[in-house]
Amino acid sequence: MEHRVFRDLPDYLREGDVLVLNETRVIAARVFGARLSGGRVELLLLRPAQGRYDPAATRWQTLAKPGRRLQTGQRVTFGDLGEAHIVGVHDDGVREVEFSLNVPFETFLERAGRLALPPYIHNESEQAQERYQTIFAREPGSVAAPTASLHFTQTVFDALENQGVQIVKLVLDVGLGTFRPMQGERLEEHVMHSESFSIPQPTADAIDAAKREGRRVVAAGTTVVRALEGSAAMHGSVRAGAEETTLFITPGFQFRAVDAMITNFHLPQSTLMVLVSAFAGRDTILNAYKEAVKREYRFFSFGDAMFIEP
Repeated sequence: MEHRVFRDLPDYLREGDVLVLNETRVIAARVFGARLSGGRVELLLLRPAQGRYDPAATRWQTLAKPGRRLQTGQRVTFGDLGEAHIVGVHDDGVREVEFSLNVPFETFLERAGRLALPPYIHNESEQAQERYQTIFAREPGSVAAPTASLHFTQTVFDALENQGVQIVKLVLDVGLGTFRPMQGERLEEHVMHSESFSIPQPTADAIDAAKREGRRVVAAGTTVVRALEGSAAMHGSVRAGAEETTLFITPGFQFRAVDAMITNFHLPQSTLMVLVSAFAGRDTILNAYKEAVKREYRFFSFGDAMFIEP
């Protein structure tokens, strides 16, 4: 166990490593409206009902506050921007809503929405909103940021490229599958929500070549792990294409794609804690967390990170 700062990451990667990034962009998924009878309403847009982010989609899966007052048939108004109809309520509390907007969807998000910063970040400033994007965010569609990648700077990327690290990208739309805590007493009771991902052909080719040649594949964040291992679990190896995964990585899982990962310190009772424990071993992770607490590391989205190997 070593204690370093993130700009030292190039010391742990070597020529020939393939570093995989999630270039998803967080959308202003937290939108505010009102019930027709009065009362403020907050909707968290999780994903279009039909899959990946699409600004042309009108039907969305959402979380709602106050949920008990938003049953099927209720309407939420957003003033002159339009309205939303609650068309269904799922068993897990997710609401399906149909939007009838008077402006393009992206204009609606710009005017009615905010980035859904985690609830433990009590900061609604524009600076906090701006910092909740990676410097390479490109493809809109996520509710939450791939936070392990918030640490990267252009200086770090330049150092990695200069020493021969190959940097490739994919997209996984971070949603409820990543950030909803586990509710049951046992791992097998937890049902993972589906998340969409897309792996470009050059990324799949780079990973395939690395695996054949014995070079390491390094995942920047658990969302990259989920996309790569989700693809490999379906096909036996990582393949290019747009798909969805409900993969829940638990101890005993056979990792086929990822050889090392960068990840932040996660919330207890989260699927991400289970994932990193499956990767590095439960005792290793618990010891690392104890050390981090002792040294007053920062946890969660804007916190510190670790580089781990199995």
